[in-house]
Amino acid sequence: MVISVAMESRGNETARGPIEKSKSTYVSLIDTNHLVADLYNMVNVPQAVWIDEAGKIVRPTEVSGMRIGPKMFKARALYLDAIRDWVKHGENSQHVYSPQEARQRMPAFTDDIALAHANFHLGQFLWNNGQRDEAAGFLEKATELNPDSWNFFRQMKNLEALWGSAGPAFMKRALKASREGKDYYPLADISGMKELFGK
Repeated sequence: MVISVAMESRGNETARGPIEKSKSTYVSLIDTNHLVADLYNMVNVPQAVWIDEAGKIVRPTEVSGMRIGPKMFKARALYLDAIRDWVKHGENSQHVYSPQEARQRMPAFTDDIALAHANFHLGQFLWNNGQRDEAAGFLEKATELNPDSWNFFRQMKNLEALWGSAGPAFMKRALKASREGKDYYPLADISGMKELFGK
């Protein structure tokens, strides 16, 4: 079963249009408070978590086959094939981890990251209650405490202006991350993915 979650601080109506336009057949939810990101330490979209019938995580948070560039569709196809293999073979799929491996691969949730989430939520609350100057400081602090979170950054910019995250500030941040050797969409550890990109 596929469940998609749109993380949208601007409210349900901002995300509803694209969801309805896509005419998807899977369940689509809108998370205006970023609770899913809190629970699974998600820092970007699209990210995915694989959860089996018993409610156990068999693949923790990862970029779900997304890449920027000419091989984007091939990367997506590899990821979807891995999901199909899991559906067909269950725990015997080559793409699922043992409980120990899944725990080891969980994104680290440090004190700074916890504090970043707290700052983000306080900033979001203040923004929604009209205290925007004060809110901006907390939202900025969240991105400083967790610089790997593109979600925090984009939502902060989108509160300022719809699609604000696609502006010069985003490009500056993306270029800085690239110079530091950080991949905007890290490759998922899926068979064939590293070979596809020569990694």
